[in-house]
Amino acid sequence: MPPNTTASTGQQPGKSGRKKGRKLRLLVLVLVLAVVAGVAGGAYWSISTVRASFPQTKGSITIKGLSGPVDVKRDGYGIPQIYASSDEDLFMAQGFVQAQDRFWEMDVRRHMTSGRLSEMFGKSQVDSDEFLRTLGWDRIAKQEYDKTLSASTKKYLQAYAAGVNAYLDGKDGEDISLEYAALGFTNDYKPQKWTPVDSVAWLKAMAWDLRGNMQDEIDRALMTSRLGPKEIADLYPQYPYDRNKTIVQAGQYDEATKTFGPTGSASSAGSSAGGTAGTGTSSGTAGLQSQLSGLQEVLDDLPTAVGVNGNGIGSNSWVVAGKYTITGKPLLANDPHLSASLPSVWYQMGLHCRSVSSKCQYDVSGYTFAGMPGVVIGHNQNISWGMTNSGADVTDLYLEKLSGDGYLYGGKTVPFTSREETIKVAGDSPKKIVVRETKDGMPLLSDRSDELVKVGRKATVDAAAPDRGDGYGIALRWTALDPGTTMDAVFAMDRAKDWTDFRAAAALFDVPSQNLIYADTENHIGYTLPGKIPTRAQGYDGSVPVPGWEPRSRWTGYIDDDELPYEYDPARGYIVTANQAVVDKAKYPYTLTTDWGYGARSQRITDLIQSKIDGGGKISTDDMRQMQLDDSSEIAKLLVPKLLKIDIDDKDVREAQELLEGWDYTQTADSAAAAYFNSVWRNILKLAFGNKLPKELRVEGQCLWVEKADTTGPVDEGESKVRECGERDADQAQPDGGDRWFEVVRSLMDDEDSDWWKTPSSGARPSADNRDELFRRAMIDARWELTAKLGKDIDTWNWGRLHRLFLKNQTLGTEGPGFLQYALNRGPWKLSGGEATVNASGWNAAGGYGVVWVPSMRMVVNLGDLDKSKWINLTGASGHAYNAHYTDQTDKWADGELLDWSFTDGAVDESTSDTLVLKP
Repeated sequence: MPPNTTASTGQQPGKSGRKKGRKLRLLVLVLVLAVVAGVAGGAYWSISTVRASFPQTKGSITIKGLSGPVDVKRDGYGIPQIYASSDEDLFMAQGFVQAQDRFWEMDVRRHMTSGRLSEMFGKSQVDSDEFLRTLGWDRIAKQEYDKTLSASTKKYLQAYAAGVNAYLDGKDGEDISLEYAALGFTNDYKPQKWTPVDSVAWLKAMAWDLRGNMQDEIDRALMTSRLGPKEIADLYPQYPYDRNKTIVQAGQYDEATKTFGPTGSASSAGSSAGGTAGTGTSSGTAGLQSQLSGLQEVLDDLPTAVGVNGNGIGSNSWVVAGKYTITGKPLLANDPHLSASLPSVWYQMGLHCRSVSSKCQYDVSGYTFAGMPGVVIGHNQNISWGMTNSGADVTDLYLEKLSGDGYLYGGKTVPFTSREETIKVAGDSPKKIVVRETKDGMPLLSDRSDELVKVGRKATVDAAAPDRGDGYGIALRWTALDPGTTMDAVFAMDRAKDWTDFRAAAALFDVPSQNLIYADTENHIGYTLPGKIPTRAQGYDGSVPVPGWEPRSRWTGYIDDDELPYEYDPARGYIVTANQAVVDKAKYPYTLTTDWGYGARSQRITDLIQSKIDGGGKISTDDMRQMQLDDSSEIAKLLVPKLLKIDIDDKDVREAQELLEGWDYTQTADSAAAAYFNSVWRNILKLAFGNKLPKELRVEGQCLWVEKADTTGPVDEGESKVRECGERDADQAQPDGGDRWFEVVRSLMDDEDSDWWKTPSSGARPSADNRDELFRRAMIDARWELTAKLGKDIDTWNWGRLHRLFLKNQTLGTEGPGFLQYALNRGPWKLSGGEATVNASGWNAAGGYGVVWVPSMRMVVNLGDLDKSKWINLTGASGHAYNAHYTDQTDKWADGELLDWSFTDGAVDESTSDTLVLKP
């Protein structure tokens, strides 16, 4: 049974070593004092100084290297549409314009991806740099550029870099951004020229944050210190295939032809690759929990790139065929869910050839990454596409038996390959590290953590494992550590004319594996799953770490492109992707992952579309927008009827309970019922599950008295309990309250006496011995929690007061000093929506109610009239803190509005506010 726990009111002091480097906490007191002194002096930080770095958007600029003039037309939100007469000029101009708006962001990102943050920000970033050097993103990016990318892609990357460097030419730091001016007080750092490899490396950061189930793999192993196999299985229930629809519903794998198609006979489906969850580590993983605690500590310290270090990453995308739309042509919607960043990770832009030809092939508009050429999500003149994270399992952790300078493999000691890396540190001496890799290129992550080394020497393993010797290490196998072709895929999608072209382009999109959704002006819709997805030997499914000394634990290959699931013009007339299972396991022989999203969002979207169709109505662009804003709570629909039946004696708690009567389960910002329910939900999770999880998964500083376990450390003889304090960042802790936890609670609802529903008393709070008693306790705790946070008068309660979004500049604005916080950060915004709703303003139930991840952009593409498409970004086009376009889209984004999205020449001209001509 789950261990009993008792809450402690004490707090464990934060670990300064971990806090020091976490998430780009970059500022030192000297820098702060210098900035404040500069402001007090008045001369350096004048308005003219701030404005000096703003982009020129009118007139003309001469740029060496262009073959002809390029027009840059910006609308009232500063969104640029670029017009050129050759591919090279188009991408050179893209580099120049993105650098005008976002070079500081681009520069920080390339230092992150190459493990060189210490060059900018000093020794506080050395630990992050060590880990990123160990992963070697920039090394792999260089191999891609040198060996795997096409000649045309290299040409475009070179043109883009030339455009960035044309912007940098002759500029000092303060001419580029306010942040460089601030950094200049304590660091003589000067921006360096951009390279094509800098652009390619950013794809590795994107792949890292969309890497699949690595976090679940770690968490399941860590749980073994407190929970048995049955309890862990309870917390990772099977996907509800009977209730929540998969993405691909028509067709199946054909065993005879080894392809996926509209028809097939999958006689061996579900059995030819991968085993049952948890069976892949018959030896060697009993001691992993302590090693993985150290790995989690390293991961917590990494800077956030485009997500919450792999947690909470979701997205919605769906397409409706023309037979069900007002226009008679498809409508396509997409809103990727990522951690909130300022500026937004996305940069809106149009790339237009004045005349599409073999010399100039592009007429495309959409969302780009600053620092990378091309359009990642959007539409061209013929097709549109969107993306959601597939969640395919493309990472495995290996426990390696270390022996001298090598590791055990197949009964023999095999030497590591190694390289020395020198980390330059601003204001300090360089640091050298040695990176070790296995013969198949797996970096030894444990070399980057002293704790991992120590516990590797002490780890207990079962009898089947090799002798401990010098200890154990942890290595990472990840598809993104092999050179790939995703950069080729971006350009191929941008110029695709039809489904055939799009599928060929998707085949190049190897890392990260994404759900790609499609629509075209000829009234076709489709879906395809691309990616380099590994196959594993029977008994290994990627759900838990595996013993590296067993050769059969290594990957056996990759799923062929022809075997990956897809759909084209399904009879139902729509396709929905929202991180749910791609295909029914009974129709498919390969284990894509054991950790899908559980389908709460995808099924809600499906139900909204189907109800419109069943009602005989036609779907409009605004209907798609309204669906994106749906904030109905699926877990509330399950729990509220039960909560209303519970007898409550306390009149104040009963008053809160009455908020739920007649509530429609929508989580609008002004809803008091949503505030109370989400607090009840949070307290249910805490009492039933959170207090029973090991310290490595709980929120840092939250302390409990728990029953002794072998891994909790020394206690006085005779004690039955020990005080344990959580160790994980609040936005990474468990239970996070997502739809996996919806499914956990749903599966236990009928077992009213389950051990999970038992919880001891705490202070004046009563104990619980069954489901309804725990629910009553949660309702009491929620009432008094909200009284403390929102006041005793429930008439003043609303969800938005709890559920707020703060936008923080991801470099100098992430910590501390009031002046720079004020200068660089924005907010708060009171948001509707919630966890695992379509309007996914996610929050972590273990850590609190604040918004952790968001729809990072929203778009609805109208294939009947592309100029009637709509889009919005989380922030704005500019990365300059006082520019008018820094956060000029955020209010509208928060209110669920979309902006007009001009595409054709006439529409762009009509919406243009400023025109800049780039001259050769």
